Amino acid sequence: MMFGLGHRGTTNLITRALAAVGKKIETVPDPTQIHYHLPSSPKHPNGLEIKVWRKYEDFVDELKAVFTQESTSKGLQRFYDECWRVFNSLNSLELKSLEEPRYLLGEFAKHPLACLTLASFLPTNAGDLSNKWVDDEEARGFVDVECFCWSTVSAAMTPMINAGMVFCDRHYGGINYPVGGTGVLAELLAEGVEERGGVIEYGCRVTGIETSSSSSEASTSTASSTSSPLRAVGVRTADGRTLRAKSIISNATRWDTFGRLLPETKVPKEEIEFRDRYKKSPSFLSIHMRVDAETLLRGHREGIKGKTRKGAHVNNSKLDDEELQCHHIVLESWQQMEDPRGTLFVSIPSLLDRSLCPEGSHVFHAFTPDWVDAWTKLTPEEYELEKERVADEIVARLEAAAFPLLSKSIISREVGTPKTHRRFLNRADGSYGPIPSRKPTGMLGMPMNTTAVPGLYCVGDSTFPGQGVNAVVFSGFGCAHRVLADQGKLPVVPVLDGAFRKALNAVRGAV
Repeated sequence: MMFGLGHRGTTNLITRALAAVGKKIETVPDPTQIHYHLPSSPKHPNGLEIKVWRKYEDFVDELKAVFTQESTSKGLQRFYDECWRVFNSLNSLELKSLEEPRYLLGEFAKHPLACLTLASFLPTNAGDLSNKWVDDEEARGFVDVECFCWSTVSAAMTPMINAGMVFCDRHYGGINYPVGGTGVLAELLAEGVEERGGVIEYGCRVTGIETSSSSSEASTSTASSTSSPLRAVGVRTADGRTLRAKSIISNATRWDTFGRLLPETKVPKEEIEFRDRYKKSPSFLSIHMRVDAETLLRGHREGIKGKTRKGAHVNNSKLDDEELQCHHIVLESWQQMEDPRGTLFVSIPSLLDRSLCPEGSHVFHAFTPDWVDAWTKLTPEEYELEKERVADEIVARLEAAAFPLLSKSIISREVGTPKTHRRFLNRADGSYGPIPSRKPTGMLGMPMNTTAVPGLYCVGDSTFPGQGVNAVVFSGFGCAHRVLADQGKLPVVPVLDGAFRKALNAVRGAV
């Protein structure tokens, strides 16, 4: 689900990133973000079927048709209206580094109301407002799964600023699928960087971050000046080279950066405190399938007829309601949402881009959160058998809940586990990123791009504003801005920089 590929406002961050290196990409608009298949209950004995339509008003109508009690539907709309307050504030600002006080003062001077609105939401989680406005337990469960689908935690643990961006950009900029697949985004960015004199090395494994005594080299960074005796000056590679640079930026997870690339003996106190506030989220088990298109779609039509006969909610006012959607989430039990393999995700991108697979077939990607521990003590033979057993189980669950005839449609299948994610994505335990160890105070506990080691920056899901496509792109914009400021290529106010960094550290350490 690709956010940030719109063409309006300031939150279309992928479009802006591509434009910065002279590139653009063809996309296909998705009519929905997700089609939810949710548990049955006394109020909804045949389960809940909810589509998040691209047009916000259609989505509100969908909620009203499902949650018919007026107070519940009004409460849900009030919650999403609060999300729009966050989004509209973000969408009026030029999104750069929140660690640079000169930029913040400039944005405050231009957009004081938007800045104050965002500041008021900084300590707030989505669950705080869901509990405030939504009186129905099942409707609050829906908000939980809305958050879980991109943050892997419930609304109570999801910062409201993240929720505001995700829940509204899907309607404002829309979900847009890159023609040719999401890998095209990386290829275009790489081309643009190389065309501007940059060098990109592939298959080049970094084994460590090179440091020196910070007193022996002049620091170019005012934001990173700390008590750390070390300064990052380069990286070591598996082929024996040391590549030196003024600034080292790590897109590895926080646990890989501090503890593997920098040994435990050099991990700063601030990173030990981070491990207390956050833990690794689960990884995923993925099933990539090529399926027969006619069989899959025939099963979908039969499923629609069956649900109609049972009296399940089917919104026939939408002309495309009976069309199979690209993205799905299946949840059979509210209590198992956060359990390993409790929530099932599906993506069928060839419904939007027919170039992705041979004629007469579809790409069918099913995935579910899972932990690496369940896969680490198996022999190679046991590992292969367990992959197929679990995949069969998940296909059967999907077939029963949402995709009749799925098992009969499969042409080929490949299964990846959290060990696969760990190996090929080079992430600690294959983790999707950090999640709070306890209820967070909004976004105030998230680490920023600068670190306690001068010259070393972090970017990606382990930094503000966290997980999700647009969030990690936001962290990239912020990191680039902070690095340029530290290298003297953008104007700063040194006195403000130092004081502001100390204040941010104090706030983060107190939550």
